[in-house]
Amino acid sequence: MKSFVKLILPILMCGVFAVTTMAGASAITLQEGAQAAQCDGCPANLFGETGVFRQVTNVILYIVGIVAVIMLIVGGIRYVISGGDSKKVTDAKNTVLYAIIGLVICFFAFAIVNFVISSLPSDETTSMLVQSIYA
Repeated sequence: MKSFVKLILPILMCGVFAVTTMAGASAITLQEGAQAAQCDGCPANLFGETGVFRQVTNVILYIVGIVAVIMLIVGGIRYVISGGDSKKVTDAKNTVLYAIIGLVICFFAFAIVNFVISSLPSDETTSMLVQSIYA
């Protein structure tokens, strides 16, 4: 019984605190809450053509693409200097194969990320939608 009380009492107190806090809070719109949560110096546009999210993902995908091309070159060099050793030839072919697979995955990831980001509404559209809903 004591362990049950120890378990339920904190949950009950949190619920009472949440209800009293919500009852005393003034009505804040979603847009005001988002503006209050934004830090000083944080970028305003996260999505859209020049959004931070698109820029970060593009840079990461470019880096992955560059690494895949470098691995393709390394695999080619390993293939050339293998000297006919079947294990070295197999390792070099696997390196080239995995580098090509990495390039294909990088290309499709780039296309998918840019499609999804362009499908999301920009910050201006979102703010207009939120204002029309909560006005």
